[in-house]
Amino acid sequence: MLTFAFVCFSLFVTGIHGFQVTVTSPVKVKENEGVDLQCSYTSDFGATPRVEWKFKDLKGSQTLVYFDGKPTGQYTGRVTMYDKGLRFNKVTRADTGDYDCEVSGSGGYGENTIKLTVLVPPAKPVSRIPSSVTTSSNVRLTCFDPVGSPPSTYKWYKDNTPLPEDPTKFPAFKNLTYKMNVFNGNLEFPSVSKMDTGSYFCEASNGEGVPQRGDEVKMEVLMSSCRGPCRSSIQGDLNVGGIVAGVIVALLAVGLLLFGLWYASKKGYLPKLSETKQKPQAVYTQPQTDDVDEANGFRQKSSFVV
Repeated sequence: MLTFAFVCFSLFVTGIHGFQVTVTSPVKVKENEGVDLQCSYTSDFGATPRVEWKFKDLKGSQTLVYFDGKPTGQYTGRVTMYDKGLRFNKVTRADTGDYDCEVSGSGGYGENTIKLTVLVPPAKPVSRIPSSVTTSSNVRLTCFDPVGSPPSTYKWYKDNTPLPEDPTKFPAFKNLTYKMNVFNGNLEFPSVSKMDTGSYFCEASNGEGVPQRGDEVKMEVLMSSCRGPCRSSIQGDLNVGGIVAGVIVALLAVGLLLFGLWYASKKGYLPKLSETKQKPQAVYTQPQTDDVDEANGFRQKSSFVV
């Protein structure tokens, strides 16, 4: 008896016995078609409960759809309230999101959420594929479909051959080191090699309509001139350009110097080689005097040596 009373009391406290709101979710509908969002509730709310609808889009922004007994703003003329739900005359891709059905009355409150997906086929994806890269560099190829609803998933092709999501599970691709994200469309090569050269394109699909392919671009992997990791191909180009410019400037300087020496020599600004030789110099030697005795018949002699 006590157990039965406890169960009844628990049901009363938790509200399971009444004030329930029931919805049908999820709901999928093609774009430009009508759809009903069904929301029913128990009689505990009374004969004329207050019903409101709120919408939250994929970005998290919330808007009132039906409030104070009538549609609001942009929903006027687009939605109709009926006994057990909300009816859209025509939906667009912007209507994809969560719809809250809130019911209050007789002191009770309840709510529930319907997830609505407006089905839109994918469009041609926008892809970014470099035409040339250098070995050992990190390369990322991107692919994005801005239209598809639900959001598209992606595949990548190389030379018209589909690439597996995980290359390590397939012998033919085990030597490839790329990483593929099928949800955001990225194909990344942490250290690209010559064997990654090829023509690439991506494909977007979401189960609606025909899968769409992006433009095909040939990516060529060039050998890097660096030993070890290169900072960037741009910096490498700048370094090579600087070296070449320095050599050219040095050659011009040497050429100008040689020309200046030739011109100065031609105009006589520089001494000739023959004029730089030393002329012979006269050397004066002290005259020698021989004094001889007059008595013995000798006379004085002098000499001058050049």
